[in-house]
Amino acid sequence: MYHHSGIVAREAAGSATGVLESAAADTDTLDFQRCTWCGTAMYHRLLCPVCQGGDLRTERSAGTGTVRHATIVHRNTPAARNVSLVEMAEGFVVRGRVMGPLIAIRSGDRVRLSTAKDPVRGEPVFQLVDEPYRAWT
Repeated sequence: MYHHSGIVAREAAGSATGVLESAAADTDTLDFQRCTWCGTAMYHRLLCPVCQGGDLRTERSAGTGTVRHATIVHRNTPAARNVSLVEMAEGFVVRGRVMGPLIAIRSGDRVRLSTAKDPVRGEPVFQLVDEPYRAWT
């Protein structure tokens, strides 16, 4: 039993590596997986988080999404940086960075993919679709 699960894990890891390599090869696109059993979209997983299925197909994201959570991080970096959770139009959530003034990035902002892999952190980088025209009081 243990030997069999090790083989399955190795095969699944090999397919996930292919996803990572294809995303690294083309920095203008973001690849994700969709479960062939239940249709759940996910980002860089070995198994479906809903049905635990291992039959995942790779799809290409349109690159648009909505900021669900944004925070400013001050540790392990010489300057403050943005870390956001972005819900993509296809239904999966990805952690990345949104370019722009740190104080202007808020939940609900629409974003589009700028590059699929930040050279330092290896996370997707997004830019705001609409400029932040907010009245500061």
